Amino acid sequence: MKITDLITWFEKWANPAWQEKWDNCGWQVEPGVLNEDAGVLVCLTPTLAVMQEAINLKNAGNPVNLIFAHHPLIFSPPKSLRTGDAIGEMVRLAFIHHIGIYSAHTNFDQVNDGTADVLAQLLNLKEVSPIVNTQPGLGYGRVGCLNSSLTLRELLTKIQTLLKPPNLLFSPNADLEMSVDKVAVLGGSGASFIQSVSKTGAKVYLTSDCKFHQFQESRDAGIILVDAGHYATERPACEALALKFATFNLTFVCLSDKDEDFRRFFL
Repeated sequence: MKITDLITWFEKWANPAWQEKWDNCGWQVEPGVLNEDAGVLVCLTPTLAVMQEAINLKNAGNPVNLIFAHHPLIFSPPKSLRTGDAIGEMVRLAFIHHIGIYSAHTNFDQVNDGTADVLAQLLNLKEVSPIVNTQPGLGYGRVGCLNSSLTLRELLTKIQTLLKPPNLLFSPNADLEMSVDKVAVLGGSGASFIQSVSKTGAKVYLTSDCKFHQFQESRDAGIILVDAGHYATERPACEALALKFATFNLTFVCLSDKDEDFRRFFL
């Protein structure tokens, strides 16, 4: 499969036109690789470490010519591209080594098998629907019912086991034995959806990047807010995407080993 055919297929599934106005989905750097056979490295965030990984794979004989990322490399137009600047270095290396960079962000968040949907699948949620609809059947976040009720303690343990976050935060609640049957999920920064979640009847909301007063907002809305971190809640969708790409006739595809959670916790 040529890169142009892979991107055409993907954009029929997750149209870049669905992205938010502030977002920058699609090609970040296209150094003339469209008509080459696709060799793909899938990652959450396109960093210099991931670029070096792609270069090393290529030098080792693996035909990597595309970094397919969830997060955009460029959110707003840079005023300059300079050696030593991270974006400038990524662009320079992309052209030197003939490796394209493509991002699927808020368009990928909305679709079936996108970031939120994969979280819902990991928790085996049933009767799933978006927290907020953006178009028929699609939208941001997912809310659904557990196969069978779990205690809050059991649900938090399941989230910890599945996502392996370095730190798991949740709303103050004296009763870890409370029964939970309906859960909302949204990978990445989902605190702005707390009021929408409150209308769904979900008792627990799994997301990330929540501030102090958003835990207060969630408590006041009667929701247990669970923050598992940005990386932990979105990396599973990258794993699922790499597996999906692996079913195509690609010359090479793998999931990045150099993706990073940019937070560390001193214990």
